[in-house]
Amino acid sequence: MSTTGHPTAGRTLRLPAREPFDFGASLAFLRCFPATAGQQGTAGGELTMALRAGGVTVGARITGAADRAGVDCLLTAGEPLGAGTVREAADRVGFHLGLDDDLTDFYQRAARDAPFTAVLDRLHGYHQVKFPSPFELLCWAILCQRVPVPAARTMRTALVEAVGNRVDVAGRTHWAFPDPGQLAAYRQPELEQLVGNSRKASYLYRSVRRWLDLDEEFLRTGPYDAVRDQLLGLPGIGPWSASFLLIRGLGRTERVAPDREMTRAAEQVYRRPVDAAQFGRLTAFYGPAQGYWAHYLRVAA
Repeated sequence: MSTTGHPTAGRTLRLPAREPFDFGASLAFLRCFPATAGQQGTAGGELTMALRAGGVTVGARITGAADRAGVDCLLTAGEPLGAGTVREAADRVGFHLGLDDDLTDFYQRAARDAPFTAVLDRLHGYHQVKFPSPFELLCWAILCQRVPVPAARTMRTALVEAVGNRVDVAGRTHWAFPDPGQLAAYRQPELEQLVGNSRKASYLYRSVRRWLDLDEEFLRTGPYDAVRDQLLGLPGIGPWSASFLLIRGLGRTERVAPDREMTRAAEQVYRRPVDAAQFGRLTAFYGPAQGYWAHYLRVAA
């Protein structure tokens, strides 16, 4: 069990964002995102959370910069924060909030899509908020299959509290999702006892071990098809979960496949039925930004 409790070390960082950037839009999304409900604090115009970096449980207290060009981030931990840990934590926070996402091409295309302009105006400056880590999303994708979201959150909480990565941030205890090495220490029967589902425990047990052999930098930046193939090779990950991981865990917006909710959101915005061919034409118009377009559709729905 890894427990840090009250922080004894801290570092303050300025994390820049590509403009336009609206931290308030990030907080608004997190307040409504059911997968992470109760996991992070979003009150008072700040984001508080816990994460794992360099084998350390780190607390982060994040506020929008006064010039709206990024965020200010106070990192705290129960032990001294080395330079490597600070770099990894800063990368995690920045990637989570999509600070380095370049919206230029997406916004230029969206400006020529008249029905979509209301969505663009409403969400202007919103950078896609991803899961805190792609590994956490891998586990969430397995846990949430064929069960209600509250049941999946209960399983997730059992895993988190069993490992015990906790830290106090702004007077509140936050729990960081385990890193791959921590979950890999659990045997399959132990995981089954925690999540109460033998099939999900089997998927978790095998996928966690395979994840240890993957290179996250390659997953973020490597050829799309090669990355997708690696994800599809993970137990319990099918085409839908792989797409979920690519967009919401790795920020890969090059491609998107329609699902029922996305099609419904498109029909609301474009005010007409959207079949597969029409959806294909819309994604072709947005090109490599089609994943961002689809995410904006879902957020605006």
